[in-house]
Amino acid sequence: MAVNLSKNGPALTAAYKEVVNEKSDTNWALFTYEGNSNDIRLAEKGDGGLEEMVEELNSGKIMYAFCRVQDPNSGLPKYVLINWTGEGVNDARKGLCANHVSSMANFLKGAHVTVNARADEDVEPEVIMEKVAKASGANYSFHKETSSRFQDSGPQGPVGSVYQKTNAMSEIRKTNKDTFWAQAEKEEERRRLEERRKADEERQHLEKERKDREVKEAALRDQRDKEKAVQIEQQKKYQQQQEAERREQDKQRWQEQQEEMQAAQKKTIRRGESVEKANEAASLISQRAMNPRDMFKQRERGITPSDSNVPSAAPASPQPEPDLDDGQSRCEYDAPEVAPEEHSKEEAPDPSPCVQEPLREDPPQVEENNYEVTAEETPDRGICARALYDYQAADDTEISFDPDEIITGIEMIDEGWWRGYGPDGHFGMFPANYVELV
Repeated sequence: MAVNLSKNGPALTAAYKEVVNEKSDTNWALFTYEGNSNDIRLAEKGDGGLEEMVEELNSGKIMYAFCRVQDPNSGLPKYVLINWTGEGVNDARKGLCANHVSSMANFLKGAHVTVNARADEDVEPEVIMEKVAKASGANYSFHKETSSRFQDSGPQGPVGSVYQKTNAMSEIRKTNKDTFWAQAEKEEERRRLEERRKADEERQHLEKERKDREVKEAALRDQRDKEKAVQIEQQKKYQQQQEAERREQDKQRWQEQQEEMQAAQKKTIRRGESVEKANEAASLISQRAMNPRDMFKQRERGITPSDSNVPSAAPASPQPEPDLDDGQSRCEYDAPEVAPEEHSKEEAPDPSPCVQEPLREDPPQVEENNYEVTAEETPDRGICARALYDYQAADDTEISFDPDEIITGIEMIDEGWWRGYGPDGHFGMFPANYVELV
């Protein structure tokens, strides 16, 4: 960062002008930084020359000194700029302030000699004055020696003394110089110890904060782990519950399938028994000479079977289809046997003196049944039966029904054919082997 000369600008400018003003008693000014910032402030000023200014330099700071001296050769005022970097300054600060030298030189302009000093040996007044003399560019001793060669070497006068005027203040400061620097070193040591102590306290404070933070993070991590474990346990329980429900459903489904299979087997057995009964009933009906349907019609018309001249052959009872899955179509009535009427027609052209009359069979009594059927008769609906197969009526004297439908008011007029009320309320005949009594 650049050096800041504007914060204390008026004080800095006033001190500089006092030094460059020959009429002013102030012949040196010392500048330094405010703490660790880049702001320049006035550290000290005085009228004691180089000797007094050198005493104010601190080995633990970076300072800039501007001093007015008298050229030993010409006697003219000369200005010296000293860039002081103490040995106690850390390297980082040195590197940062090295870029400020050019800015300070531009501010303290007019310096004839610039000295970069790090130790007391670099700022000895004699060394600085020697540099000032060399920078003046004039060597008056040469001219004096050449002029003395041509003078008369008469009797020489007494040798002059080398006595110089003693500056009491300078002598006192030189005497106390060692004590001053010893005290400065002690103060610097105390300052370093204090900084070290503060650094240790800061480090301990940071370490404590770090440990506290780690303890809190560990507690939060443990809490998250516990919550995660609880969630996992709940998920396991939920999965186990789902698995148990699934097994229970599978078990119920298997039991239902077993029950359906058993019911299908029982139904197949009943169907087989019904088919056997139907075949047996069909064989019995086929042996009859009269169709029960015709007999039923004649009975409704009030005609007995004996009134008909030619008895018609009874058709066979229809056979129920064993199963819809077998691809068989619905059962149809068996073709009726050839009626004796047709046989008599074929023999009609050949007359014979002896006509043999066909044998008469006693008509079956409708009121009497040649078989016994056990069924419970309800007082309101009479004898009831449940349909085993579907049946479609051939004409209006029959009824239609579907499997598992109930037929009520049954009259058992024949072994193969009964009549009763269908599901739609129609009264008619239906094959007996298509139902079972309930």
